[in-house]
Amino acid sequence: MPSAELPAPPPSPRAPLPTLSSDDGRLVLSEDALQVNGQRFALLELEAVEVHHVRWLLWFLLGGFTLAGFLLGLLQNWVRTMPAALGIVAGALLLAWGQRGTNRLRLHRLGREALYVALPGETTQWQKLAAETNRRIRRRHDEAAEAAAAALLAAEAAALPPEPPTTE
Repeated sequence: MPSAELPAPPPSPRAPLPTLSSDDGRLVLSEDALQVNGQRFALLELEAVEVHHVRWLLWFLLGGFTLAGFLLGLLQNWVRTMPAALGIVAGALLLAWGQRGTNRLRLHRLGREALYVALPGETTQWQKLAAETNRRIRRRHDEAAEAAAAALLAAEAAALPPEPPTTE
């Protein structure tokens, strides 16, 4: 007697995950969506999330050139000591301000251009939220793949003609 394949039972529902949010409320992560600055993205719409610390290039360069210019002016005796000292301090402050930078959140959307959002504060807290978001994105994609596979199996089972009984 041929063994008939029975479709696998549907997977048991997983426990719902708690809603996470950042300290300032800019990023809210729920069971099936990510909200960034009021803009909502379904987790199935996203491919991945990254957070990187970026420097403010304009301030960084402005501070570096100011510092270098006043140091050069002091060494070449183009500028007196007191204005040079003020210029060097201003350049160092601009350089430090540019070094401070910000955090850039990159949302990789399926089939679309990446979206960038600037986030304040420490990078580590944003990286933890990004890691949890990536974990939930993978989980949602896995659940969607399981549901699609179960639907495909059900459609194939419904499309197959019934086997005639064999008499021996």
